Amino acid sequence: MSLLTIGHRGVMGVEPENTLRSFVRAEREGLDVIELDLHLSKDGALVVMHDADVDRTTDGVGPIAERTLAELRELDAGRGERIPVFEEVVEAVRAPLQAEIKDVAAAQTLAAVMRARDLTGRVDVISFHDEALAAIRTLLPGVRTALVGDRYGADIVDRAQAVGATMVSLNIRRLTLELVERAHAAHLKVLGWTVNTHDHLRLVRGLGLDGVVTDLPEIRRAVRFTA
Repeated sequence: MSLLTIGHRGVMGVEPENTLRSFVRAEREGLDVIELDLHLSKDGALVVMHDADVDRTTDGVGPIAERTLAELRELDAGRGERIPVFEEVVEAVRAPLQAEIKDVAAAQTLAAVMRARDLTGRVDVISFHDEALAAIRTLLPGVRTALVGDRYGADIVDRAQAVGATMVSLNIRRLTLELVERAHAAHLKVLGWTVNTHDHLRLVRGLGLDGVVTDLPEIRRAVRFTA
């Protein structure tokens, strides 16, 4: 079975998450796809960061939405890295990307950038928010999307279909074989997160998943050697 390996915020287990350093390392380590998260800055830039606040991953404090891009650029995002914008990631690596919309308002801005740069074939848009995926598909009819779920139920398959998603990306700790089979019957690919151990990888194989989201380069190597 061929497994897609997706670098979570780059390779956040070994590099500062959601930084150019992390994305470049993920590509160098051979991850098939690189995942990143998007919020809008005060002046409308597509800022690559997971949290709505800068507190956890930088030396600053406060919400992203209350700072301009210039102000955000002054922060240290780890090992001297600066907070990137989406366009910089597109230029820094050649790998396919998964762009997670953390803020529903970012859908329109992301769609505009993807349209202008002809990125529909390279970038999948993912989100926990059904309405964000519905919005991006209206704006970019050909875009591939994935509905993300943490505390999800069996209805996530119906929800994904309702917004035209082609994949579901799910917390592996809640996944069951029954749900995977139901998703596959609905022609949805199933990704599991976060897969950082060989035990997790064995579970992935047993469930018949299509891909894994991982923090660690070792998982990519393990998939290679056990394929």
